[in-house]
Amino acid sequence: MKVAGVILAGGKATRMGGGDKGLKVVGGKRLLDHVIERLSPQCAPIALNANGDPARFAEFALPVLPDSIADHPGPLAGVLAGLDWAAGIGATHVVSAAADTPFFPADLVARLSEQAGGFALAASRDADGKLWRQPTFGLWPVALRDDLRGALENGLRKIVMWTDQHNAGLAEFPATPFDPFFNVNTPEDIAQAEALLAEAGA
Repeated sequence: MKVAGVILAGGKATRMGGGDKGLKVVGGKRLLDHVIERLSPQCAPIALNANGDPARFAEFALPVLPDSIADHPGPLAGVLAGLDWAAGIGATHVVSAAADTPFFPADLVARLSEQAGGFALAASRDADGKLWRQPTFGLWPVALRDDLRGALENGLRKIVMWTDQHNAGLAEFPATPFDPFFNVNTPEDIAQAEALLAEAGA
């Protein structure tokens, strides 16, 4: 298994007032800096899925992959862009990570790779013990890229509807002392992320 990484940064960030959430600063670093630092030791190479002018990400020195499906159909389009890129570099799988989630597990790739079939989503439990899938964090086989393309072209948008069709596995991660998949959607979330970093001594 040769695993490449794709950071999903193609969203419109409407709750943040627009722009690129990944460029927002938390703890003195941009969210993308946090994400790259966590993902880089786990897989290589890494690319960034984003639309619009790629020059705004030039400082990161990563390939910038636009959606190949029109009209911003959501994270699955970013996964597909990653799979197409990975096929061209000889990777067998892609791990996806969201650009606005600075605390995801340092063993994300290892745990996802343990799942049978090489296809899995991450998951964590909320305070009530309910298990929630984290569909922007997954291990995706390059071999399924044409199937995904067809699904997107036929209008499918919900990630778990497609992953359920292929019996994707589930890797549960502990949510203590807080959910590692906490993501930054609003200015208030930035303040909360700052507090979490301070508590962790980061």
